[in-house]
Amino acid sequence: MNSQANRKQLLLLAVIVVSGVFYVGVDAVRNETITAPTTSVVTTSTTIAAVDLIGEEPASSEPCVIPMKALRPGTSGKNVVCLQQALVKNNYLKTVTGNYDVATQVAVTALQTKKDLFVDGIAGRETALILGIWPDENLLVVRTPVPAKGAKDSLGFLLSSVASTGASAPALPANSGSGRRLVFERAGQRVWAVSKNDEVIRSWLVSGSKYSNETVGTHQVYSRSEITTAWNGKAFLKKMVRWLKTEIGAIGFHQIPLRRSDNTVYQTEEELGTRLSGGCQRQAKLDAEFLWSFAKIGTPVVVL
Repeated sequence: MNSQANRKQLLLLAVIVVSGVFYVGVDAVRNETITAPTTSVVTTSTTIAAVDLIGEEPASSEPCVIPMKALRPGTSGKNVVCLQQALVKNNYLKTVTGNYDVATQVAVTALQTKKDLFVDGIAGRETALILGIWPDENLLVVRTPVPAKGAKDSLGFLLSSVASTGASAPALPANSGSGRRLVFERAGQRVWAVSKNDEVIRSWLVSGSKYSNETVGTHQVYSRSEITTAWNGKAFLKKMVRWLKTEIGAIGFHQIPLRRSDNTVYQTEEELGTRLSGGCQRQAKLDAEFLWSFAKIGTPVVVL
């Protein structure tokens, strides 16, 4: 009897010990955010972190912006997610997929129609501005000090209030070509006139297009006019230097336009550096006069 009693006591003790170990393990997992983690809990946390890295990042509540380029049907990724989130927020779209699908194109078209924008189903600058997802352009515009009165560039042309020359000019962008050329950076609304030895003769601010019709790449000056009119016939454009043909007319550099009705300017020189045109690059009078002399037919125009 004593032997059987001892065996029963030992068996009962083993059950108690096993139960206690199991409870401690469960308790540690259940309270992993409160108590110090055990080895098993660390392993569990590592597994969860790895899965999170593999999976999609959760949608952020912070406002997003897209790069300064148009988003088109067929594209995908985080920039499309940003666009779709803004469309959902403004009740133009129901679902965020990360793909610029038919539903997204329909939503963009609906917004463009309602806001009286150019309707093409492509989310460009104007569409992104309406949705509040376009970057702050002013952060990319470099404004150099106003030159001293009578200051000239290395070719002897007077500098405008938004122009600089040589070492005082902002550095040329990377991958902007070589040799004698014009370089137009849309993001910063800046033009450089460069010599055949890659020296900056002159750099100045312009007012370029509000839309996505300035084609990136290397072009050439193909036509020039001392004075012409805008495509809608409402403005005079002096010192027109054309480098791109479009369906509604030419795009080129010219002096700040004048209204045909009363000969007043469409904008001030202080507003250069802001996108205000329908396609062309508006310039201060002194910069337009310089470019008219510099940009002969065939001059390369590098657009970034």
